[in-house]
Amino acid sequence: MKKYLMLLVFIIITINSYSQTCSEIMEFVKSKSSGTTYRSYDSEAISKVTFYEVYVDYKTLYFAVVCFKKKYSVSCSEYIYQVGSNTKFNYSLDHYDSAGKAFWKHIQPYNENLKCAPTFD
Repeated sequence: MKKYLMLLVFIIITINSYSQTCSEIMEFVKSKSSGTTYRSYDSEAISKVTFYEVYVDYKTLYFAVVCFKKKYSVSCSEYIYQVGSNTKFNYSLDHYDSAGKAFWKHIQPYNENLKCAPTFD
């Protein structure tokens, strides 16, 4: 557990050294990887989730960019999460049944890593 916490601190420091804001982190991640997208046509809240793997200082970092649907609009709002290495696989298994449940189970638990996630009431 201690190794995991130390690695997490290192990763956050590494990311913060490259950029300061959530939009800068997202721009950096998108520029370094093409990502794999899972679309959610039937979901009321989630339009798509794109997973990225980024190599920084010989480390692989994993991210999910979640595009939440806007009310009365065809566009969506993107938020970035730094997730675990198995999140993409786990989300891919569950999202067809319910993108929302898959999000809450596999992505939302990582909402504090970058502090870029929306606040849900």
